[in-house]
Amino acid sequence: MKTSVIGFPRIGALRELKFASEKYFRKEISEEQLKETAKELRKTHWNMQKNAGIDFISSNDFSFYDTVLDTAVLLNIIPKRYKELDLSEIDTYFAMARGYQGEHGDVKALAMKKWFNTNYHYIVPETEDDTKIKLSGDKLWNEYAEADELGIKTKPMLTGAYTMLKLCRYTGNKSEKDYVGDIIAAYKELLQTCGKKQIAWVQFDEPALVLDMNDSDKALFHQIYDELLAVETDTKVLLQTYFGDIRDIYEEVIKMPFAGIGLDFIEGKQTCDLVSKYGFPKDKVLFAGVVNGKNIWKNHYDKTLKVLSGLREKGIDTIISTSCSLLHVPYTLENEEKLSKEYTAYFSFAKEKLVELSELGKLADSKNYAEYEIFKKNHKLFSGSRDCTNKDVRNRLSKVCESDYVRLPKRSERQKIQKEEFKLPKFPTTTIGSFPQTKDVKANRSAFKRGEKTEQEYVDFNKKKIAECVKWQEEIGIDVLVHGEYERNDMVEYFGESLGGFLFTQKAWVQSYGTRCVKSPIIWGDVYRNKPITVEWSVYAQSLTKKIMKGMLTGPVTILNWSFPREDISIKDSISQIALAIRDEVLDLEANGIKVIQIDEAALREKLPLRKTDWYKEYLDFAIPAFRLTHSGVKPETQIHTHMCYSEFTDIIPAIDDMDADVITFEASRSDLLILDSLRENNFETEVGPGVYDIHSPRVPSVEEITNVLKIMLTKIDSDKLWVNPDCGLKTRGMKESDASLRNMVCAAKKIREKAQ
Repeated sequence: MKTSVIGFPRIGALRELKFASEKYFRKEISEEQLKETAKELRKTHWNMQKNAGIDFISSNDFSFYDTVLDTAVLLNIIPKRYKELDLSEIDTYFAMARGYQGEHGDVKALAMKKWFNTNYHYIVPETEDDTKIKLSGDKLWNEYAEADELGIKTKPMLTGAYTMLKLCRYTGNKSEKDYVGDIIAAYKELLQTCGKKQIAWVQFDEPALVLDMNDSDKALFHQIYDELLAVETDTKVLLQTYFGDIRDIYEEVIKMPFAGIGLDFIEGKQTCDLVSKYGFPKDKVLFAGVVNGKNIWKNHYDKTLKVLSGLREKGIDTIISTSCSLLHVPYTLENEEKLSKEYTAYFSFAKEKLVELSELGKLADSKNYAEYEIFKKNHKLFSGSRDCTNKDVRNRLSKVCESDYVRLPKRSERQKIQKEEFKLPKFPTTTIGSFPQTKDVKANRSAFKRGEKTEQEYVDFNKKKIAECVKWQEEIGIDVLVHGEYERNDMVEYFGESLGGFLFTQKAWVQSYGTRCVKSPIIWGDVYRNKPITVEWSVYAQSLTKKIMKGMLTGPVTILNWSFPREDISIKDSISQIALAIRDEVLDLEANGIKVIQIDEAALREKLPLRKTDWYKEYLDFAIPAFRLTHSGVKPETQIHTHMCYSEFTDIIPAIDDMDADVITFEASRSDLLILDSLRENNFETEVGPGVYDIHSPRVPSVEEITNVLKIMLTKIDSDKLWVNPDCGLKTRGMKESDASLRNMVCAAKKIREKAQ
């Protein structure tokens, strides 16, 4: 069988794209040098796939920041405020992604949201009433030509027209329906151009088809593709879906003249049943997503080959594919020198998944595949057992009862107790947790890991940084302080390193957004806490100030969602195990005098099923109680905070309120405070701090800007419940911009306080 890859990681084996981009932002390299790095990466990735024997290799899956943003630029969906900066093409692009503040003007970045049910973030396209959608740009064809010069015929990919319309934010009076004609015309021209350039296949990514679709959604899809598929061209159209099944429109899609249809057999719970019940046409090619593009465990060949054999028996022309882009897994295992083969034998990163595709292609062509050595080796691996069970963890979890999920007294009573206890000013100011991870902080951690510093030297350095951070916050005038998290590499990896059941990599980086990459831990076995993790740091920080010091933790749902999870037990069991470990840490912090404890759940939305009918029974019914389990044992006067960012939260506000935290901080600035209406409509009880400025952009908000934001907030949120804070941690920001932004934030809070008195 032939093989296909939906998309490949673009950051490079050692994050070459990240470092080159950041050098460009700092004006240390030229645009030409940045583009040369990008060209070399594309060449490497295409050749790697070609050498692995992949038949359908994607182009245009490379991006300097985000492929949805790339598609928006290709379609001329560029708001006026960015065009008016009069920057170069690439700097206009980066202004849309990161914001801009300089001699050409001052603009915020476009909104950023989680990409369906992943930890990747996409830039939200934004239309204005005078936006004219049209084909504009040549990136797609230039990169196809690049690959062609290397002797590699690719299938250009881009976000499909239906998904683009569903992802767009419409800021004027016009709505989705007003842009349908123009977007159809643009994609028609694209298909015609592909035909003229003799491009054999083009891949339209339509993940929005796995969401709930009503009659108007289906009508829109038909309106778009009935016209596109009528274009006279020799270019074949691959409709590529992923992250679930397309149950609402499968029957109709298979009757439409697509040359190929890509279906997800990993997360698509009903994909096999749909194919069995309604069949698959003989005149189309099924791109079967059977190699998991989102997790790092090896493919179980026996199970996969049975699926492929079933498709073959039905007479379906099948191509073996990844379930989604390999963007969501690390680049390669080749750089992992410390993990023993006992562990790595079970793992497969992006480069290794190319081998899996190739091997499955060979095995699927043989009726006697069980006789092949590559099959026997894989079968032996899955026939064995992993050492991953802890009886004490299982026993403790079995004894958790309903009362363990309930905190008393109720929140309204606790809020009165806490106001009396803390005596904070109106509109208290705080930050989300991390402070800038400067070069000396990173160097200290690296030196300690390499054995070049003793543990005491490492600790002394961090304590010095904490003392500076506390003094800095006091001088600025922040009300509730944090210790800065200088001892932490990542909010999930740090906790995983201190918990039993986790494994860690050296260079298994995955792109989260733009130049931000994360090194997600791997959950290997049952999870438990060996000893206190953060207590010593928080107690030390509290000893330096009379102000309240927050204890900073990562919540169980986020730890799971930002790790590569096990596939041998349920998500519910994994989250519950982590919740008990975090509960122990919460109680130890409280016992050591920490009165405010923040348990971040930045990734709560991530594993939420894409279909609303599954939200509660398959996720929220255990994810929300797991969070309550972490804090239900604390005293009424201990204040529990949580934080969430860069997801669509408006439709799960009641569930978030049910987490029973005392204070919650949200990302809000980059999405223009759209969450505020939902908070008011749902009578949100929790005290709340919607972010007043965007920390993912280097620009510094003015006092006036933040003051205006707070005034808007006060029209939607009770003044007794409003906190003032940035929208996320400051880890990735510089010292100078952080200082200026925080000073402006505190000044704005004081101005609002004065007016409220």
